[in-house]
Amino acid sequence: MDDLRYPIGRLVRPESLTPEERRGAIATIAATPGNLRAAVAGLSEAQLDTPYRPDGWTVRQVVHHVPDSHMNAYVRFKLALTEDEPTIRPYMEERWARLPDSSEPIATSLALLEVLHERWVKVLSAMSPEDWARTYRHPESGVHKLDALLATYAWHGPHHVAHITSLRQRQGW
Repeated sequence: MDDLRYPIGRLVRPESLTPEERRGAIATIAATPGNLRAAVAGLSEAQLDTPYRPDGWTVRQVVHHVPDSHMNAYVRFKLALTEDEPTIRPYMEERWARLPDSSEPIATSLALLEVLHERWVKVLSAMSPEDWARTYRHPESGVHKLDALLATYAWHGPHHVAHITSLRQRQGW
């Protein structure tokens, strides 16, 4: 089950990144919308409604989850850049995945992800070394630097793309 759940491995979140690691992470985030779109290209409605693993989300739910999650990350970055150690609000992603919009066609979420990442990458690319040291507080896991949040989302997009591509490979799609 772990292999299906973590096709690129579990997240290893560093406390800080080098400028080169940041550039690589930003490039990964910039590429995520195109990679997700390519991962679902040509899938039928039945394939989109197939869970990527037993008891897992469907491909459709995964596609809707990525912009939901990345919108939260974008807002967390903006809060941390404009406030002193803001406390962010967690959200119940499992419940979000069951809301009615997660059963809709995926085109809107793919488009949303593209425009969201366009804005997000502009913010990330303009950040100074001091900005990367800024922090936010998660009510459950404590204080985190923006470097760690960047690393998380450089992992998150490819993690979910791999859920879809590994399912396609296993199913011969």
